[in-house]
Amino acid sequence: MTVNDQGRFQAIISHAKEYGFVFPSSEIYDGLSAVYDYGPWGSELKKNIRESWWNAMTRMHDNIVGIDAAIFMHPTTWKASGHVDNFSDPMIDNKDSKKRYRVDHLIEGAAEELSKLDKHREAEDLLRQMDEFLAANDFVGLKNLIDQYGIKCAVSGTCNWTEVRQFNLMFSTQLGSVAEDANEIYLRPETAQGIFVNFLNVQKTARMKIPFGIAQVGKAFRNEIVARQFIFRMREFEQMEMQYFIRPGSQKEWYAYWKEERMKWHTALGIPADRYRFHDHVKLAHYADAAVDIEYAFPIGWKEVEGIHSRTDFDLKNHQHFSGKKLQYFDPEINQSYVPYVIETSIGLDRMFLLVLCHAYQEEKWAKEDGSEDSRVVLKIPPAIAPIKLAVLPLLKKEGLPEIAREIMASCRNEFYCFYEEKDTIGKRYRRMDALGTPFCVTVDHQTKEDRTVTIRYRDTMKQERIPMDGLAAFIRSKF
Repeated sequence: MTVNDQGRFQAIISHAKEYGFVFPSSEIYDGLSAVYDYGPWGSELKKNIRESWWNAMTRMHDNIVGIDAAIFMHPTTWKASGHVDNFSDPMIDNKDSKKRYRVDHLIEGAAEELSKLDKHREAEDLLRQMDEFLAANDFVGLKNLIDQYGIKCAVSGTCNWTEVRQFNLMFSTQLGSVAEDANEIYLRPETAQGIFVNFLNVQKTARMKIPFGIAQVGKAFRNEIVARQFIFRMREFEQMEMQYFIRPGSQKEWYAYWKEERMKWHTALGIPADRYRFHDHVKLAHYADAAVDIEYAFPIGWKEVEGIHSRTDFDLKNHQHFSGKKLQYFDPEINQSYVPYVIETSIGLDRMFLLVLCHAYQEEKWAKEDGSEDSRVVLKIPPAIAPIKLAVLPLLKKEGLPEIAREIMASCRNEFYCFYEEKDTIGKRYRRMDALGTPFCVTVDHQTKEDRTVTIRYRDTMKQERIPMDGLAAFIRSKF
């Protein structure tokens, strides 16, 4: 796999739609920009990734519990968190097309074009300057950079730009039954604040002692002006976050710990470590004293999948101030009350889904014994999170083979997701299962009627072997 392979990325997008992983939302009405629906196998894969994360973060730790907070929150929440004043991005408008762009996206797009022309050093220099101007909130410098490189609007083809300005990214809506009595509230731009406002509720009811964590998976909403790159950047997305509450002064130790722990989870899925890297933030968020991204080498370049942030006591202290309620913890070990510090791990579920697809997608060709060429498209999804674990395929639709196949389905479907298919030749069915990422197929044939053995085919190697039909579920589970 190579970085910056747009052809491969487009092939993955097409494959995702053709095989029921991701559809454009409201497609019969020509879709809705940057909003997507997950199909039968996409929703299953997404669920498996979510469960893998949830199990790793809660059930594998004695001191991390989960919550499911509401999307709607009191509007003062977002004042306390800093989102009302700080949750904005530098934007620029093209005067001819009237199209608005996020400045960093516009410049990143220009850098991608330079890379395609093998001007890699110039692209790196452009991105370096952008990072420096963003870190300094130097909007004049950003505008000069756009002018210097002659960056054009994709619609008008002109460089007729406005000045760079800040725009808030939160969606607002009305809460109330009568329009004139309604209150303006926001759709949450992150799931973390639902954890912070429930800090004491969870600490007391779950009988937690510091250090401890609270995990949550849920939807968040951001009014991305330029949402692009398929499901990598959407207006409605799902986050998997864990806030780890610690004693002030211990944040460096726990920050390093969670960097290592989170990278272990990624590689434990079977994705090579050399496809990942850490990228320290040049510009820290208003709440952080340290921040790093876990980036993956997508076909569209190195992109952030997860962030680990040392949030200090910013959130709890601000909520304490704005609510007038004490959000402190009494530490019996040091006989002292304090507002805890927080280490955050935040991963985008949709981005992780895309990462898995990008890693798994393979186009393979090989020479057959007769000298001709054969090929297949296969998703080598790690078996533990594959949407379909086992396909059960009777060789024929008659002679009692479907009945035996249904018996296998009944014995395995309580253990993991199974798929039954009897249409088309066995070769076509194998190819279809390869394209869906199914790691194991079993074929029921006439020999099965005689000795209760089946042919199991392994997706990654395409090798086949005879194994006993009895105990099949345990055999498959042992493989992942």
